[in-house]
Amino acid sequence: MIQPYLPVIELKGTKKYYGSGDATAYALRGVDLTIHQGEFVAIMGPSGSGKSTAMNIIGCLDTPTEGQYLFEGIDVGGLSRDQRALLRRNYIGFIFQGFNLLGKTSAVENVELPLLYRGVPAHERREMAMKALHSVGLENVAHHTPGELSGGQQQRVAIARAIVTNPLVLLADEPTGNLDTAKSIEVMELLRSFNRDQGITVIMVTHESDMAAYATRTIHFRDGVIDTAESKELV
Repeated sequence: MIQPYLPVIELKGTKKYYGSGDATAYALRGVDLTIHQGEFVAIMGPSGSGKSTAMNIIGCLDTPTEGQYLFEGIDVGGLSRDQRALLRRNYIGFIFQGFNLLGKTSAVENVELPLLYRGVPAHERREMAMKALHSVGLENVAHHTPGELSGGQQQRVAIARAIVTNPLVLLADEPTGNLDTAKSIEVMELLRSFNRDQGITVIMVTHESDMAAYATRTIHFRDGVIDTAESKELV
């Protein structure tokens, strides 16, 4: 059973910069951030604020130049590229604004991909993928390609792909950016249900304050640092 409110993500004095001397460009200027198991965190900020860099570090797609990133107490900066890839594969699910589905591959085959990389046997992959599609209400279009699905359906397939491995952390980068209001609400209700019912930690980048309202904590980045943080009671 997941124990809520234990640290899963910790950034400690995290800096990311490029170049040196007068040519140094800072993306992060020293970020301290703790995210606990079971939280739903929204990250906001203008372009160039550092929020995307922070998400790339949290997702093990990048490493800090200075400071630390701890994932369940493990210093990710000390891991090799292959070790970071294993951490991503086994503990983190990703949802992108652009869906990132394979166009000529069926919905169920798209959902199976993370399991394929894990070496899960074919019959077990299919069973797990169908279960994930059922959880987002799309088992009836399992054999349709993305081109045969609406934008909202494509994003729900992407969510099924992200949660099929039962990740500890779900990273969502502008998950409603390409959707209308009704489909955005559907996606946010799904994310909230996975957070509440399964205890998956959700970290979401968004520009939309009405989408951020689904989170239990909102963190605002500006100029490479955390500007403000707001929490609300669980309801």
